[in-house]
Amino acid sequence: MNSSVSTSTTRKRLATAVASVAIAGAVGLGAVTSGTLPVFAEPVRVDAPQTPGFADVVDRVSPAVVSVRVKQNVQPASDDMQGFFGPPGFEDLPDDHPLKRFFRQFRGEGDHRGPRQFRRHTRPVSQGSGFFISDDGYLVTNNHVVKGGSEFTVVMDNGDELDAKLVGTDPRTDLAVLKVDEKRDFTYVTFAGDGSVRVGDWVVAVGNPFGLGGTVTAGIVSARGRDIGAGPYDDFIQIDAAVNRGNSGGPAFNLNGEVVGINTAIFSPSGGNVGIAFAIPASTARTVVDELIKDGTVERGWLGVQIQPVTDDIAESLGLDDAKGALVSEAQPDSPALDAGIKAGDVITGIDGKKVESPRELARMIGGMEPGNAVEVALWRDGAAETARINLGELPGAERIASLDSSDEQSGAMLENFGLTVVASDDDDSVVVTAVEPGSAADERGVRSGDVIVSVNGQDVKSPGEVENAIGEASQAGRKAVLFRLQRDDSSRFVALPVAKS
Repeated sequence: MNSSVSTSTTRKRLATAVASVAIAGAVGLGAVTSGTLPVFAEPVRVDAPQTPGFADVVDRVSPAVVSVRVKQNVQPASDDMQGFFGPPGFEDLPDDHPLKRFFRQFRGEGDHRGPRQFRRHTRPVSQGSGFFISDDGYLVTNNHVVKGGSEFTVVMDNGDELDAKLVGTDPRTDLAVLKVDEKRDFTYVTFAGDGSVRVGDWVVAVGNPFGLGGTVTAGIVSARGRDIGAGPYDDFIQIDAAVNRGNSGGPAFNLNGEVVGINTAIFSPSGGNVGIAFAIPASTARTVVDELIKDGTVERGWLGVQIQPVTDDIAESLGLDDAKGALVSEAQPDSPALDAGIKAGDVITGIDGKKVESPRELARMIGGMEPGNAVEVALWRDGAAETARINLGELPGAERIASLDSSDEQSGAMLENFGLTVVASDDDDSVVVTAVEPGSAADERGVRSGDVIVSVNGQDVKSPGEVENAIGEASQAGRKAVLFRLQRDDSSRFVALPVAKS
């Protein structure tokens, strides 16, 4: 009996010992013998520099950014069957005719026996973004957001909807100013200083894409000075922050919460964001906005010239060392330039001592000056530098458009090496291009049938023979290119054709 109990006790002790060894093998002998909890290895942790977030900036600027809703008044036609929705002739049916009732019901008008008048109502036109620039309710957006609108509603960050009135617009820079008359102090933001934006800087775009409400995206400044063909004063900042429809008029901030640009356009084959967006720089917006608040419009200086770039060929034909400046293709009638003696063929190389690199730069320089200011214009004329002093006029608000009657094609001189066929005009006062050989030098440079050749190398020409004589003189003088002045649709331009191919 005692032997049996002893054997059983020994087996239990042995089992306990085996279990203890197994646990010790799994978690470490020290944990079992000491009676403490298991100790595990530390998880992986990387102590790398962390990119700062944008939450602090967004918290501060978001109350200043709004959604802009625009409506337009619409006056529907009265229901006297004007614009009747139905097959031709059905408007002549009696009012109680079944088919006439059917088409009324199809239009959702019910069975009306007499003329029905509709009240004037408004319909949504567009929706964009904007931002306050003062505590008394002035805000900035794009002109294309408010264009055609008669009622404007501003939706605040907290959901408040406030009526706004239009203060002024500037289509040339696509800017507009609205005013909210409300007895409260609005949170507002300021424009960044000139030259403070560099390629590679962080930007935060805040707006209302697709009507979703306040949305924030971030990116960097990709480029500066972009010309996208939107207007004569293009000088856009390119950013890669996600900008979509509805972001128009919204601000792009730097990390100090200052507005560096106003989101205006995107490059998108599909209509959605592809990482290329364009913003009006703060330096441009500040000047325009101040004038809109003050006068409701923007006055710009006006020189009154049609200009085009100076290409390498044109520079060679004129004896210029560099292909820079703005070539005058025509001085407009009754303009300050014409009064000062500026003529076609002059190259404007500077304004008030500042070099003019391109036509776009000239347009911005003159447009930024006040009408009536006197400016000193540096010119290159007939192979020599000259200066002229001009009192700027005020830029006209409307562009004049005219068309040139086409001349009947006639047989004439063939300038074979240029790929041109020309004839004298009906009044024998000019030379008309009647054919351009595909792939020729003229074709490559945009010369088209119907263009009028006004002059060649500064010499007025009235016959094909005079054109050929002027080309010959240029060739004998060692010129590598001949400068043609062409007129098309009431505008003129210069084209340089290489002599080497003639």
